[in-house]
Amino acid sequence: MTRGDVVGTSAGSTVESDRSASPDFVQSLARGLSVIRAFDAHRPRQSLSDVARNTGLTRATARRFLHTLVELGYVDTADSVFWLTPRVLDLGYSYLSALPLTDLAQPHLEKLSSRLGESSSVAVLDGADIVYVGRVQVRRIMTIGITIGTRFPAYATSMGRVLLAALPAEDLDAYLDATDLRALTPHGLAEEGALRAELSRVAEQGWCVVDQELEPGLRSVAAPVHDRNGAVRAALNVSTHAARYSPEQLHDELIPELLATARALSADLAIVNR
Repeated sequence: MTRGDVVGTSAGSTVESDRSASPDFVQSLARGLSVIRAFDAHRPRQSLSDVARNTGLTRATARRFLHTLVELGYVDTADSVFWLTPRVLDLGYSYLSALPLTDLAQPHLEKLSSRLGESSSVAVLDGADIVYVGRVQVRRIMTIGITIGTRFPAYATSMGRVLLAALPAEDLDAYLDATDLRALTPHGLAEEGALRAELSRVAEQGWCVVDQELEPGLRSVAAPVHDRNGAVRAALNVSTHAARYSPEQLHDELIPELLATARALSADLAIVNR
């Protein structure tokens, strides 16, 4: 399974959208950002033609944006090939540095991973996807490397289902109307009625298990992180290989630790947000 198979809307999709009809929509900015998003772990270096094809822009338009980004220091080039520079991290850092959650979550993730010997993460909902904003990796258990900023379709992940389960009914309806549900593995949920039933169960019990639906062999459990008003701000998870924990062991060993950590992080978040 490749990242393109998992991420519902690819970074290189065209930038045209319903929002472009708004008088406040700046199309040139959207196009410039689409050029940055066209680069990823599977396409770190691209020619002008590659960028034009992956963004849906004309070659002339892609050339102007690429050379502007080169001048600004976000892109470098040699021999007609382009790649991102570390300066693009400044764009994400502006968001992360303004989000106390990331700083608060890190020590909790480290303690949780140390106790369990498993990788742990924190993610937030962004459109149709979850975005990782905190991560402690103990061992690599997926074919895709997960780092801060990695995106996955929300419906197929434990953290995504925790976040979707907390949405108001009208927002969940809008999400499901706009999302192409498709099973990513033979174990995946791809029917709206079944997904709604699962989200109701998640909302009632306060945690979620996803068993090999994102990638074969991967089991993940997640719980919500609340702010001081009780609203779900993020989701916290622990992921493991299916051979290490049976479904029963997940319930008996991982979920209690996960819930305790989610409560502790929620308490810290409530204090910071006073």
